[in-house]
Amino acid sequence: MVKLMATYTVRPAKETPGGYRCLSDCDQARTINHAPIIYFYPPVNMSLESATEILRHSLSEALVIFYPLAGRLHWIGGGRLVLECNALGALLIAVESDAKIDDFGDFRPTQEIQALIPSVDYNKPIHELPLLLVQVTKFSCGGISLGLGTSRIMTDGLSAFLFIQEWAKIARGEQPNCPPFLDRSILLAPENLTAPVFDHPAYSPQPLLIGNQDHMEERKRESATLTLKLSKDQVEKLKDKANKDRSAFNKNRPYTRYEAVAGHIWRTACKARQHESQQPTTLSIIVDARNRMEPPLPPRYFGSSIFRVTAESTSGELVSKPLGYASGKARQAIEKATHEYLQSALVYVKCQEDVTQFRNFHTVGYAKGDFYGNPNLKITSWAGLPIYGADFGWGQEIYMGPGVIRNDGKVFVLPSRGQDGSFLVVLGLQVRHIDAFQKFFYEDICLQKPLVINPSL
Repeated sequence: MVKLMATYTVRPAKETPGGYRCLSDCDQARTINHAPIIYFYPPVNMSLESATEILRHSLSEALVIFYPLAGRLHWIGGGRLVLECNALGALLIAVESDAKIDDFGDFRPTQEIQALIPSVDYNKPIHELPLLLVQVTKFSCGGISLGLGTSRIMTDGLSAFLFIQEWAKIARGEQPNCPPFLDRSILLAPENLTAPVFDHPAYSPQPLLIGNQDHMEERKRESATLTLKLSKDQVEKLKDKANKDRSAFNKNRPYTRYEAVAGHIWRTACKARQHESQQPTTLSIIVDARNRMEPPLPPRYFGSSIFRVTAESTSGELVSKPLGYASGKARQAIEKATHEYLQSALVYVKCQEDVTQFRNFHTVGYAKGDFYGNPNLKITSWAGLPIYGADFGWGQEIYMGPGVIRNDGKVFVLPSRGQDGSFLVVLGLQVRHIDAFQKFFYEDICLQKPLVINPSL
């Protein structure tokens, strides 16, 4: 049983700059929903009221620094949006639950986890929707969860975690770091380019299952979530195997751990889904433009700077060829994301008369929004992001991860909390494919012999 105890609108503690701010062309290609994040904390000797007061006062201070998050979005035509910095504030709700933290098992993003994050009614006018929503929940065991929804238009992963880390510092009574860089015009399309100079398949519909006319049948299928752990040894085995096979597909630098794991996940999905050998399939990969632009974006850029790139193959090729082939396809897609390619992507968005197609987000059973499920995948890595250490005064989290995965084909790769070289893979799959995916995911690692560098080890 869950009981709502309090609801607050948290506004900046001081007067902040007002007026309208342009969004970048990168922002204009983002969906209008919120990215859900969940933190769990062990039992603490602190009441819900005390925890809520800490969050409320520190959030008010944090919104002075990150004042765009206290604003609202407005439609301006053609599916485009503008930000109004009006200090209307963020939503904070406090909830008591008779559940225990142990009831959530491995914390995979189930409906029970989703209930720990504020829900949003996207039928409301967009200018009524807060850009940041927070829910603090106190469990009967004394544990706490913190669920957040951050506007995907306002933040990408790095920006969201930058904000959370600074907010937590304020809650602990510490001084925040230097202020974020808030000028989004830095990611407007260059004026000297009037048309994209590259193809951008990431903005096009993804392949259909052979014999299907659209994605509707696959969209309607029941999906569930799965959390799988890869130990450091298993990750190294995959990396060694990918690089052992590398020479036939890539003669440059060795594959990274992430490229090896991404290739393995893609191959495993194709096997579990039992595609026809000629089935086209894509792996959409999220890349961060911050260090790919020339010059790089300011280190504390606060906004969305992520782009999708697409690896393409057939299921037959991925399954029949060694892991190095799949990792090579992922590498080729990632390496496309040069300064010139990303500028071309910004121009592509700018040249769209109407960007509404980018605003819709997938809801199970509905035709709107991009669909990255069967026969495709979309993968996001949180490795390298400051996802851990969000201590608001009651200690560090025992778990953090994505709060909701609503559909088939969405994959997150997280570093383990202990930073020991292991990964957590959190993904959504159709229920009919989950058992096979889990079987092949681990079975293929065991069958793959790592490259022996030093037999004495």
